[in-house]
Amino acid sequence: QVQLVESGGGLVQAGGSLRLSCAASGRTFSLTAMGWFRQAPGKEREFVSAITWSGSRTYYADSVKGRFTISRDNAKTTVYLQMNSLKPNDTAVYYCAARLGVGVPVTPQLYNYWGQGTQVTVSS
Repeated sequence: QVQLVESGGGLVQAGGSLRLSCAASGRTFSLTAMGWFRQAPGKEREFVSAITWSGSRTYYADSVKGRFTISRDNAKTTVYLQMNSLKPNDTAVYYCAARLGVGVPVTPQLYNYWGQGTQVTVSS
Protein backbone atom coordinates (compact mmCIF):
# COMPACT_ATOMS: atom_id res chain seq x y z
CA GLN A 1 0.00 0.00 0.00
CA VAL A 2 0.98 3.60 -0.62
CA GLN A 3 -0.24 6.59 1.34
CA LEU A 4 -0.36 10.10 -0.13
CA VAL A 5 -0.82 13.27 1.90
CA GLU A 6 -1.27 16.63 0.19
CA SER A 7 -0.70 20.05 1.70
CA GLY A 8 -0.28 23.64 0.61
CA GLY A 9 -3.70 24.63 -0.65
CA GLY A 10 -5.39 27.87 0.30
CA LEU A 11 -6.88 31.14 -0.84
CA VAL A 12 -4.90 33.41 -3.16
CA GLN A 13 -5.66 36.37 -5.39
CA ALA A 14 -5.48 36.07 -9.14
CA GLY A 15 -1.89 36.34 -10.31
CA GLY A 16 -0.57 34.87 -7.08
CA SER A 17 1.29 31.65 -6.39
CA LEU A 18 0.90 28.52 -4.29
CA ARG A 19 3.00 25.40 -3.89
CA LEU A 20 1.32 22.08 -3.27
CA SER A 21 3.16 19.17 -1.70
CA CYS A 22 2.39 15.45 -1.82
CA ALA A 23 4.24 13.22 0.60
CA ALA A 24 4.30 9.54 -0.33
CA SER A 25 4.92 6.72 2.14
CA GLY A 26 4.64 2.96 2.21
CA ARG A 27 5.61 0.76 -0.76
CA THR A 28 6.81 3.67 -2.87
CA PHE A 29 9.45 1.53 -4.59
CA SER A 30 6.67 0.04 -6.73
CA LEU A 31 5.49 3.36 -8.13
CA THR A 32 6.19 4.44 -11.72
CA ALA A 33 4.67 7.92 -11.81
CA MET A 34 2.89 10.55 -9.75
CA GLY A 35 0.39 13.08 -10.92
CA TRP A 36 -1.75 16.01 -9.92
CA PHE A 37 -5.41 16.21 -10.85
CA ARG A 38 -8.08 18.76 -9.97
CA GLN A 39 -11.82 18.78 -9.71
CA ALA A 40 -13.98 21.89 -9.70
CA PRO A 41 -17.60 21.82 -8.47
CA GLY A 42 -19.86 20.16 -11.01
CA LYS A 43 -16.97 19.12 -13.24
CA GLU A 44 -15.08 15.91 -13.85
CA ARG A 45 -11.65 15.32 -12.38
CA GLU A 46 -9.04 16.50 -14.85
CA PHE A 47 -5.33 15.97 -15.39
CA VAL A 48 -3.01 18.80 -14.38
CA SER A 49 0.54 17.45 -14.38
CA ALA A 50 2.59 14.30 -13.85
CA ILE A 51 6.17 13.21 -13.31
CA THR A 52 7.87 9.87 -13.70
CA TRP A 53 9.05 8.31 -10.47
CA SER A 54 12.64 8.83 -11.58
CA GLY A 55 11.87 12.51 -12.11
CA SER A 56 13.26 12.41 -15.61
CA ARG A 57 10.08 13.33 -17.50
CA THR A 58 7.27 15.77 -16.77
CA TYR A 59 3.87 16.31 -18.36
CA TYR A 60 1.41 19.19 -18.26
CA ALA A 61 -2.12 19.97 -19.33
CA ASP A 62 -2.23 22.72 -21.92
CA SER A 63 -4.22 24.90 -19.52
CA VAL A 64 -1.35 25.07 -17.01
CA LYS A 65 1.70 24.79 -19.25
CA GLY A 66 4.10 27.65 -18.59
CA ARG A 67 2.45 28.49 -15.26
CA PHE A 68 2.75 25.29 -13.21
CA THR A 69 5.89 23.27 -12.50
CA ILE A 70 6.00 19.75 -11.10
CA SER A 71 9.08 18.48 -9.30
CA ARG A 72 10.25 16.05 -6.66
CA ASP A 73 12.76 16.17 -3.84
CA ASN A 74 16.11 14.41 -3.74
CA ALA A 75 14.79 11.65 -1.52
CA LYS A 76 12.06 11.10 -4.14
CA THR A 77 9.29 10.79 -1.62
CA THR A 78 7.66 14.20 -2.02
CA VAL A 79 6.26 15.71 -5.18
CA TYR A 80 5.58 19.41 -5.53
CA LEU A 81 3.35 21.46 -7.78
CA GLN A 82 4.46 25.08 -8.01
CA MET A 83 1.54 27.13 -9.32
CA ASN A 84 2.23 30.64 -10.58
CA SER A 85 0.05 33.24 -12.30
CA LEU A 86 -3.03 31.63 -10.83
CA LYS A 87 -6.40 32.34 -12.39
CA PRO A 88 -9.92 32.08 -10.94
CA ASN A 89 -10.62 29.06 -13.14
CA ASP A 90 -7.76 27.22 -11.42
CA THR A 91 -10.05 27.02 -8.38
CA ALA A 92 -10.61 23.36 -7.52
CA VAL A 93 -9.76 20.58 -5.15
CA TYR A 94 -6.31 19.34 -6.14
CA TYR A 95 -5.52 15.65 -5.75
CA CYS A 96 -2.20 13.85 -5.76
CA ALA A 97 -2.17 10.41 -7.39
CA ALA A 98 0.33 7.60 -7.81
CA ARG A 99 0.55 4.90 -10.45
CA LEU A 100 1.92 1.35 -10.52
CA GLY A 101 1.71 0.55 -14.24
CA VAL A 102 3.79 1.45 -17.28
CA GLY A 103 3.39 4.91 -18.77
CA VAL A 104 2.11 8.23 -17.54
CA PRO A 105 -1.56 8.49 -18.45
CA VAL A 106 -3.79 11.53 -18.13
CA THR A 107 -6.81 9.40 -17.21
CA PRO A 108 -7.49 9.47 -13.47
CA GLN A 109 -8.90 5.92 -13.48
CA LEU A 110 -5.44 4.58 -14.38
CA TYR A 111 -3.89 5.80 -11.13
CA ASN A 112 -3.86 3.43 -8.20
CA TYR A 113 -3.53 5.62 -5.12
CA TRP A 114 -5.02 8.98 -4.20
CA GLY A 115 -4.58 11.61 -1.56
CA GLN A 116 -7.43 13.27 0.28
CA GLY A 117 -7.25 16.48 -1.76
CA THR A 118 -6.45 20.07 -0.91
CA GLN A 119 -8.59 23.08 -1.78
CA VAL A 120 -7.18 25.84 -3.97
CA THR A 121 -9.29 28.98 -4.30
CA VAL A 122 -8.25 31.84 -6.56
CA SER A 123 -10.18 35.08 -6.13
CA SER A 124 -10.56 37.64 -8.88
